[in-house]
Amino acid sequence: MGDALSRRHGIDRREFVAPAAGRLDVVLAAACPDLSRARLQRLIAGGHVSVNGAAVQKSFRVAAGDRLSLEAPETEHPAQTAGPGVPILYEDDDLVAVDKPPGLAVHGAPGDSGPSVAAWFTGRYPDDARAFDVERPGIVHRLDKDTSGVLLLARTPQAQAALSRAFEARKTRKAYLAICMGKPEHERAVVDAAIARHPGDRTRMAVTRQGRPARTEYQVLASDGERTLLLVTPESGRTHQIRVHLAAVGIPVANDRVYGRGGEGRQLLHAWQLTVPHPGGGKLTITAPLPADFMDAVRSMGAETIALPYSTPTPPLRTEDSS
Repeated sequence: MGDALSRRHGIDRREFVAPAAGRLDVVLAAACPDLSRARLQRLIAGGHVSVNGAAVQKSFRVAAGDRLSLEAPETEHPAQTAGPGVPILYEDDDLVAVDKPPGLAVHGAPGDSGPSVAAWFTGRYPDDARAFDVERPGIVHRLDKDTSGVLLLARTPQAQAALSRAFEARKTRKAYLAICMGKPEHERAVVDAAIARHPGDRTRMAVTRQGRPARTEYQVLASDGERTLLLVTPESGRTHQIRVHLAAVGIPVANDRVYGRGGEGRQLLHAWQLTVPHPGGGKLTITAPLPADFMDAVRSMGAETIALPYSTPTPPLRTEDSS
């Protein structure tokens, strides 16, 4: 596919020849993998895309050989607020790992100018951010807004692609700390139950045989009878997986307003450790110590000594491949 790309006066201009017939938005998505489908559709609707010099709708059928032109204003980045400080756990030329504070979204909805990790990334690494989709620069995986802990962002599209493949292929290892309500029957167990969108509420997930396979292992660290501190290792990465699985076996995450009983404060779930294949080779392990609000809850359970290894800062560890 012959194409051309230029940037001038804040405009990202691209021209190319369609290699095959298809819907305009589908052809554009294949030609511009760095732009989200949602953004491409907004650009089409806003008259920023033309076929053979004429503005068209997203459903327009492109013929092989048609000349497509796209003008993407780089100022489409909303004037986002970086929000609270985001502690950096590790950074190099390929990626940055941060300790996401509870209450901070990873990224906002389209057009949302509220604080987010994506906004922070754009402010701290403006040159890196320009290479990505404006709505989710560098995003590789997600944490719920109220979940704290390790979050990884890529600094180049190549690193983003490599890390995304690692997550999809389950070549990563994730470990969480959770305080749940009640006490599980077993000290160690695996929840193996498929998850899908809730049929009556699309904002929720649910255990269902028609869902995608999901597997979560947990180990009891401490309990006061009413609440239990768990080390949780999800083997898959479904939306809300830990929260859904723990609720399904009768021990919902404390303060979870969606899958549990609610309560004061945020849901007590923390992404403690993440191990990933580094795009440059070897493996990288990042650890985020338990935050203050989580430790307050641990102390109220009388489990501070047991939680001490998880509340102590640990340096990042990068190891070489053993193969």
